[in-house]
Amino acid sequence: MTTAHVTVARQPSSQPAQRAYRYAVYFAPSVEQQWWAHASQWLGRCAVSQQMNTQPLVTGVSVERFAELTDHPRRYGFHATMRAPFVLASQYQPSELIDRVNALCQVVKPFVLPRLQVTLLDQFLALVPERHVAQVTLLEEQCVKELNDYAEPLGPDELSRRRRAGLSSQEDALLLRWGYPYVLERFRFHCSLTGSLAKASHQEVLALTQAAHQHFDQLPPCVFDSLAIFVEPTRGADFVMLQQCPLMGGV
Repeated sequence: MTTAHVTVARQPSSQPAQRAYRYAVYFAPSVEQQWWAHASQWLGRCAVSQQMNTQPLVTGVSVERFAELTDHPRRYGFHATMRAPFVLASQYQPSELIDRVNALCQVVKPFVLPRLQVTLLDQFLALVPERHVAQVTLLEEQCVKELNDYAEPLGPDELSRRRRAGLSSQEDALLLRWGYPYVLERFRFHCSLTGSLAKASHQEVLALTQAAHQHFDQLPPCVFDSLAIFVEPTRGADFVMLQQCPLMGGV
């Protein structure tokens, strides 16, 4: 596997927040960490600069096929979901959401994640911590519960779309209560590296897995030092990092 140089913007946009179609609260490595540049290269897009990047060359997988298999996570940008995308409730302004996320961050200390391992997770490749991280679980619960009032309730079309995934009764209850089925007791921290590989060949899955190990395994420990607010500017558009809110506990 060979790679190409990636140019990454150093900070998210400082432009005033305009109302976007949807908002999300993610973990995303700070742009100063090698993880951000490497992940943006793997996915082929930087969600800060909005620059399209040349992806690694993977033996046994064509350039076009690699782009196809990473299309879904590329749209969302490299991240782990802490609060899934939602439409901002009409009574709130974007600045109020930003202030609330920053308030959450005031009491949480930065921490180092356990080694992130390339894992085949429910038919897609992802980076998953090698062991449970209590700080992440607690912070995800806070994001889900304390930001819930900022989200418009899901409409019938979105509920129907989610249910087509074949949710358990527990997941359906979580969907109705919190707007997303994979939260709280169903939450698993992960950073997606591909979309579904259900229709990929066994050889393609092996090649992608090996390439991901080569691309990520030698990186230094990943530091969880902020929550990132991402936006979907218009319906169907690529997600863009609006702001990173640093964890300030203990400062």
